[in-house]
Amino acid sequence: MKFSQIPADAFRRMVLNAAVIASAFDPDSGTLRNNDILGATTGGIAFSAVPVYADMGDKVDNCPKNMKELKKLVSWEAKVSGTFVTADTALASRLAAAADVSGHRVTPRFDLKDGDFHDIWIVGDYSEYNGEQNGGWAAIRLKNALSTGGFSLETTDGDRAKLAFAFTAHGSAANQKEVPFDIWLTPGTPENGTEAG
Repeated sequence: MKFSQIPADAFRRMVLNAAVIASAFDPDSGTLRNNDILGATTGGIAFSAVPVYADMGDKVDNCPKNMKELKKLVSWEAKVSGTFVTADTALASRLAAAADVSGHRVTPRFDLKDGDFHDIWIVGDYSEYNGEQNGGWAAIRLKNALSTGGFSLETTDGDRAKLAFAFTAHGSAANQKEVPFDIWLTPGTPENGTEAG
């Protein structure tokens, strides 16, 4: 069959496994420290970045809709969501968005502070070379992310508690032209002359 096939390098371009949500990641070296992972998740992680457009020809007499010359990209709506199955006060304060931590207590508040916005990283395995030393990685950074899904705790008899999360990236008045997310797709390389996997 002429079109019943996949690209020969398909495995080199696959994002594998469930990925992790982290507070920091070095995309130059592919380094992720274990204590940067925000928590264990279940059911995978969902990311979306949706462009918001304005049609400058809208309501202009005799102008057809969606003329490419009059289309303007005005913003991006970048979000990540999923479900945590572990929690600590640092994560609980992030999920509450505006909150302070004192000992074992998380106290929500009404006012947002600059320190409530944090970069969030989604990091996963990428390419057929995904071993420990030279494995490839796919990474997405949400800049100035804030919990917009609130704090949600669901318990079930005989099962783990689940904490649903939704973080939204934000721009900054200090750099108004900067898109609030970045994407890296870095292939791995063979380890010691052998294919890692």
